[in-house]
Amino acid sequence: MITFYPGPSKVYPQVAQYAQEAVQQGIVSLNHRSVGFMDVVKETIRLLHEKLAIPADYHVALVSSATECWEIVAQSLTATTSLHPYGGAFGKKWMEYAHRIKPMIEPGLADTLCVVQNETSNGTQVRMDTLAGFRRDFTGLIAVDAVSSMAGLAFDWTLADVWFASVQKCFGLPAGLAVLVYSPDALKRAEIIGENDHYNSLLFIHENFAKFQTPYTPNGLGIYLLMRVLEQVPPITEVDARIRQQAADWYAFIEQELTDSPWKLLIQDPALRSDTVIAVAGSEADIKAVKAAAQQAGITLGNGYGDWKTTTFRIANFPAIDEEEREQLKTFLRTYRA
Repeated sequence: MITFYPGPSKVYPQVAQYAQEAVQQGIVSLNHRSVGFMDVVKETIRLLHEKLAIPADYHVALVSSATECWEIVAQSLTATTSLHPYGGAFGKKWMEYAHRIKPMIEPGLADTLCVVQNETSNGTQVRMDTLAGFRRDFTGLIAVDAVSSMAGLAFDWTLADVWFASVQKCFGLPAGLAVLVYSPDALKRAEIIGENDHYNSLLFIHENFAKFQTPYTPNGLGIYLLMRVLEQVPPITEVDARIRQQAADWYAFIEQELTDSPWKLLIQDPALRSDTVIAVAGSEADIKAVKAAAQQAGITLGNGYGDWKTTTFRIANFPAIDEEEREQLKTFLRTYRA
């Protein structure tokens, strides 16, 4: 079965071998305070800096999920309240969750701006020039949910203070781990707030990762797999160029070759379209039929989500998905008849 589901999505085929190595070499049995495991954490963080071009003064930690990062930002980095300009379901969920921890009072008092860089629910994207505008106009911290784009697209990391992503999308790994990147200014904010009441308080996380340890027994297998995948992938500039070209090809294919189909692109403005998640719209009946036919052909299309649950399908454009698989999906869509 070929999957284009936008998360959890296809894992790199080498992951099976890496997981076997982790068992055979006893990696999964290492105590998380042991030197052997600390070496794995240290190398994973080094590779994240190297392969994703993360600035040397930005800190990296590994946590359980992007949803946990929502909580970390709200409890450890937000003194008053947070602003959430959103354009889809995940941005709205983040806002609702954050405001349960730090309720909205007056928008003008917000000290943290929370942005979803790639909105998986509808295939939209906040580009770096837009983020630069936020950076220029907002005086507080900026936090970016980059779940559907980190390890797929190149970022200007300096445009935000916090970036985070789960690994089940562009990292090409099984779910259960997230990468949290935070600036010196974010750490200073955490120190000023002084919130240290939870196992996932940022101060406690930082204290542990400064020693290449974790504040709790971690997903050791996931961290090892992340290290091994980072060893194999090219630098982010190369990945970014490929992903953007593939996205342009997908959009051109749908607009130019599927003119007789019952579908159209959900996002009409090219400037707003995601490079990593392509959303295709149609009637509820047409969407249901094409997903069922694709499944029969051995291809899993992504379901719609939220307001677009029954009227879209989504195509993941993640690095682990190869050219042969993309061509198989294109052939299916060209020849599909309802």
